[in-house]
Order: sequence, then structure tokens, then C-alpha cells
Amino acid sequence: MKEINTITSIAISFLIILSTAFLSINNREITPKTITINKGMSLNTVINLLQENNIIINKNVLKAKIMIQGLSSKVPTGTFLIEGKVSDSKLIDIIFNKGPIKLKLTIPEGTSSKKIFESINLLLNTNYQFEDLLTEKNILSKYDIDGSSFEGYLYPNTYYFYYDTSPEDIIDTLVSQFWKEFDENLISRANELGLSVHEVVTLASIIEGEAMLDNERSTISSVYHNRLKINMKLQADPTIQYIIKGPPKTLSTRDLRIKSPYNTYQNYGLPPGPINNPGIQSIKAALYPLETNYLFFVAQGDGSHAFTTNEKDHEAAKRIYKINKRNKK
Repeated sequence: MKEINTITSIAISFLIILSTAFLSINNREITPKTITINKGMSLNTVINLLQENNIIINKNVLKAKIMIQGLSSKVPTGTFLIEGKVSDSKLIDIIFNKGPIKLKLTIPEGTSSKKIFESINLLLNTNYQFEDLLTEKNILSKYDIDGSSFEGYLYPNTYYFYYDTSPEDIIDTLVSQFWKEFDENLISRANELGLSVHEVVTLASIIEGEAMLDNERSTISSVYHNRLKINMKLQADPTIQYIIKGPPKTLSTRDLRIKSPYNTYQNYGLPPGPINNPGIQSIKAALYPLETNYLFFVAQGDGSHAFTTNEKDHEAAKRIYKINKRNKK
């Protein structure tokens, strides 16, 4: 009897040692690494990938644990971050539960579509040809965009994308967010003003290009609304900056004479479409202008503007700005 008890104790001890080894064999400290699981990869391929990257030691132990949990046929795709103290259970949790890495993209208000796409390709380390989709008529029609491109409809916000998010899905996310913001109430307001959504977004993009202070947006909007009512050229500098290649610069008389449908110094009314992707504050400002008689405004050098009702006062405001600018030197 004593011999049986001894054998039983040895067997239990052996099982404890074996189970402990089974549970902890792949426990290790991992310096930050990313692994990419592509579509169609089998469980064996993934486990081999983990071993090749020195994330696990024993493939069979990890595979057994995955199979016990019924996950062998549920291999996900994407790029995963592995770091710190990693056990088999933590590895399984990262891959099968937490999922792939999501990368943060913040689009500031007033960003051009070109710059947005450059930022996305840089973030995802891709070379997506967004330009091919930007003016695709069938895709524009799908999203009820009455314009020649997605410019103006890629809503500025903070988004999270996977490494393998397709360009079509990215555009869908940004444009869908636009329509969530430009809701039925705003559409009704546009109708009240006799403006199409496209015209509102176009005006909002100009306001976005001009305004540096939130409390001036509706006043700037009033200037453009007042000019449109009396068929006066908008003479909006951001539309010229849109035409000129390169970073913003001080505009010359020659710049103001550039032949382009976007040149609001040469053409009456709104330009053909938005010149950037405006935020909701500028969109609302375009829809709810302050009631004023202003027809002019000039920058004061501190982000604010001086608003006037006639050209004489406007020229005086410009002279004051130049004097103040010289005195600051």
C-alpha cells in the first residue's frame, strides 16, 4: 500500500511538472515586433511565422492550445503587435481576440484631398493610387456627390485604420462620416437658402481657407453671401492659393490674373467645387451666416480680420494693417 502511494505521488508530481512546462514553455520577454497574417494563411503557417520571429519556442504546444479552444479554423488577417511578457494565452488573446493593429489618422479641417491621401499612404506604408478613385464618376454617384471629385467630402476627423484597409474602404469611411455630419437638418437649411449641398461645401471650403478664429466664421460667411446676392466677385484668396502649386505664399497681381474657373478674382459666383475638405464649423457657417452689411475684410496679422461695408473703409483698414506690420519690425 505504501508503495502504491509512493508511485501515485511520483505520478502526480510528474503531471504537475509536465503541465507547468506545457503552460509556460513559450513564456518569454519580447521586444516590440509586428507580424502580418495574410489572407489564406493556415494555422501551421502562422505558427511557423511566430517561431521564425523568435516569438515562440515550441510550435506544438501553442498549436495544441489553439485547437483546444476551437480556434484553429478562425485564423484572422492583418498586422499584429507583439511585445512585452508574452505567454501562449496572451499571444492567443492578441491574435484571436484583440485583433490587428489600428493606426490613428487625424485629418485637420481644410486639408486637401491630395495631402490626405499622402498621409494615408505614409501611415499604412502603401502606395495606393487614390487619384484613380478621386474622380471616378460611378463611385461619386454611389455617394450622391454632385461634383467632379471627392474634394470637400473627405470629412476631417480622427480615424483608425488597419494596415490592410483598402483604398475603397478608406474613402467609404471618410465620405460616410461626411454624410453623418451633413444630416437632413443641414440639407433642409441648404434648401431654404436655395443652395445645393455641393455649393454649400464649396463655400464652406473657402471659409475654412480664410478663417483662423472660430468666432469669425459666420462673419466671413456673411461677406460672401452678401457678395453673391449682389453678383459681386468673391475675390477669395484661398481660391488662388488652390490654383497655385506649392505651399501658400503672398499673392501677386499676376497670380490674381491666372485663368482658371477657380479664380474668384476673375469669375463671378462660386468656383466649380470645393478647394479643400472643410469641417463642420465652416459648413454650419456657410449655412448660417451672420446678418451683416459687410462686403470686405482684411487680415490683421494676428488671425483676426477687420470687416468693412465699403471699399473706402476697406482700403483704410489695409493701410492700418501695413502700418502696424511695419511698426512691429
